[in-house]
Amino acid sequence: MPIEMHANLTMKSLLDQYPGARRALFSAFHIGGCQSCAYELEQTLEEVCKNHSIDLDVAIRCLADSHEHDSSMLISPTELKALLDKNEPFILLDTRTREEFEAITLPGAQLMTQELQTSLFAEKKNNQKVILIDHQGRSVLDHCAWFRGHGLLHTFGVEGGLDRYAKEADPSIARYRLEMD
Repeated sequence: MPIEMHANLTMKSLLDQYPGARRALFSAFHIGGCQSCAYELEQTLEEVCKNHSIDLDVAIRCLADSHEHDSSMLISPTELKALLDKNEPFILLDTRTREEFEAITLPGAQLMTQELQTSLFAEKKNNQKVILIDHQGRSVLDHCAWFRGHGLLHTFGVEGGLDRYAKEADPSIARYRLEMD
């Protein structure tokens, strides 16, 4: 469960706990998208708001509303497990890299390719449920918004991605860590 938003919350903590916060702050206040509106991760939410002449309470309300909206696009790992166990009809798209997908794949998952995405957008079956999963849930909200914006309104992302799914729903799935340069 995310921590409570407050004035002294660092931007790092805010972004770690609320993955959509960066997008919300940029779209509502033009904060954090470019060098002229950047902030440091060690700054508090109050400092960032003060530096950009934004009312702190308005920013917190915006972030809370955005988080509520984002949460409506997510399902838990256990909800995905229940869908898989029931064999309900849905499309499970894996948004990770081909290498990650080939190393570890959930049963029934398809690798999201440009061709598959284009095909789904063209078909736009009104009630088609689409579940998106990434590695740790960091980009799944952006993908959900993209799919919903293209008419696939029953698109959901798995909260915490494959990593959380392996921890909470199916420990037989191998977990891994990506090494970054």
